[in-house]
Amino acid sequence: MEGKEEDVRLGANKYSERQPIGTAAQGSEDKDYKEPPPAPLFEPGELKSWSFYRAGIAEFMATFLFLYVTILTVMGYSGATSKCASVGIQGIAWSFGGAGTSTRR
Repeated sequence: MEGKEEDVRLGANKYSERQPIGTAAQGSEDKDYKEPPPAPLFEPGELKSWSFYRAGIAEFMATFLFLYVTILTVMGYSGATSKCASVGIQGIAWSFGGAGTSTRR
């Protein structure tokens, strides 16, 4: 039992009271791991992969459909002769919500 109390006492006095708090307390010599280098923003090899172009086509189609559906809904609402004959404000909200969720992956 005495050995444990001594370990606690040594651990409590391991650092001085004036040690900085936060990132200033972390020195580079204290790390037990090595940080990997940052990933490059753009790799030229991406231009040769089909997944790069597939992602671009998917983004284009999703954005096109989002704008097409939502803008036509608003145009149909504002161009209607009677507000009862159009989709209304709730229909516009549904079109934005439905088109917005279809663009997520």
